[in-house]
Amino acid sequence: MRKALTKSTALGMASLLCAISLAGCGGAPAAKPADTAKPGEAAKPADGAKPADGAKIAGDFEIQYFVGGYGDGWWKEVIGEFQKKYPDLKIKQSASSQINDQMKPRWIQGNPPDVVYIDGAGSNETQMVKDNQLMDISDWVKTVKNVDGDKLTDQLIAPPQDYNGKHYTIPLVFGSWGTFYDEALFKKNGWTVPTDWDSFLATSEKIKASGMNPYIHTGKYPYYIVGGLVNSGFVSENGDNPQILKDQEAAKEKAFKNDAVSKTLQKLVTMRDKGYFDNASFGINHTDSQMLFLQRKDAMIPNGLWLENEMKKDVPADFKFGFIPSVMQKPGGKSIAIPYTSNIAIAKKAKNPEAAKAFVQFIFTKKAAIRWAEQTGAIMNVKADLEATSASGVVKTAMKYFNSSSTIVAPVFKLNADLEQAESDATIALLQKKITPDEWMDRMEKAAAKVRGSK
Repeated sequence: MRKALTKSTALGMASLLCAISLAGCGGAPAAKPADTAKPGEAAKPADGAKPADGAKIAGDFEIQYFVGGYGDGWWKEVIGEFQKKYPDLKIKQSASSQINDQMKPRWIQGNPPDVVYIDGAGSNETQMVKDNQLMDISDWVKTVKNVDGDKLTDQLIAPPQDYNGKHYTIPLVFGSWGTFYDEALFKKNGWTVPTDWDSFLATSEKIKASGMNPYIHTGKYPYYIVGGLVNSGFVSENGDNPQILKDQEAAKEKAFKNDAVSKTLQKLVTMRDKGYFDNASFGINHTDSQMLFLQRKDAMIPNGLWLENEMKKDVPADFKFGFIPSVMQKPGGKSIAIPYTSNIAIAKKAKNPEAAKAFVQFIFTKKAAIRWAEQTGAIMNVKADLEATSASGVVKTAMKYFNSSSTIVAPVFKLNADLEQAESDATIALLQKKITPDEWMDRMEKAAAKVRGSK
């Protein structure tokens, strides 16, 4: 599931991504909480690298990570190698698909793990920063080197999130939202892959005429349709200027009530009124909607680039994933890619901060990034050559968009928890015909004003 975290950087520098593949992370039901991992088989970092500025790495050390579409194989492997490097550590892995809710009481009580991977349902980095739960790593991250001796920040695709000049997290995963379809199904039926709003409507009409639902979404988690469809519309209707998303993140006045938002919502209403949405969408979770998509009950679905890996056990043999960053642009308009990252952080009240820092230095390497790609089909936020790896077809398709001058890559952004919930509720209400676009905008303006007032 999405846990896109804000970045102040412009991520449209596609040249940085030329040699890598792109994917994301999902919140699927997953493995049981893991015990301390056995040594895995990940490539060892360079011998002799100094951990956490030469500090003694020993004692108890706890890592919290969400297990979703990426699985837990990479985590067990890299933690196993970390354990071999530092045998005096007693490592505890707190991990499951529900780990964020399970660990919440401990964070509130001031007894957090040392390191946390912020992803999945129930996580919100912005809120954690606001609640003063994460360590300020601003000075440390500027100069720290990974275990290979490379400056850590030089290896990153997306830099650490800037919170008024301070850094609390480092992006671990980099991916993109968009609309997915089945290339084999489209080819079989002679359906044109949409390249803009007009062709999307035309193709959706043909799909509907065939008896299939053109589009399904995840009603239980509305941020899927917001991230995979709506946000790109905001940018496109804003003259291809993604600043609108950063303004919404900042809860600025009129950021949710303007012509760009109004026109995008009208397009959503058009889809609704033309009957393009599968009515089963309301109330179902991500895996249910994804299964209906794989069963070809629905032709298209908004999702993140973790989708293929998350559902790999259920994909029909003749199914071929296709990916479109956006469909709401005008004919001839640029595609809009809405990226996301999932970040890693050290708890402010970490009991073993030196081990935590050493772990961060250990994982941000090219070798770890290659193993991540091979294990998950996604990319880690490290510049690495993945051409010789088993990157998936849909990931390579996504990369073609990201490397194209006809694609605008928006900056990563994240609404605070209250604003995100308000947007989710308003979007579902709009799709269920309970409110109008004007009422959607009024709701969001009120929610944004409340956020501003709480600062």
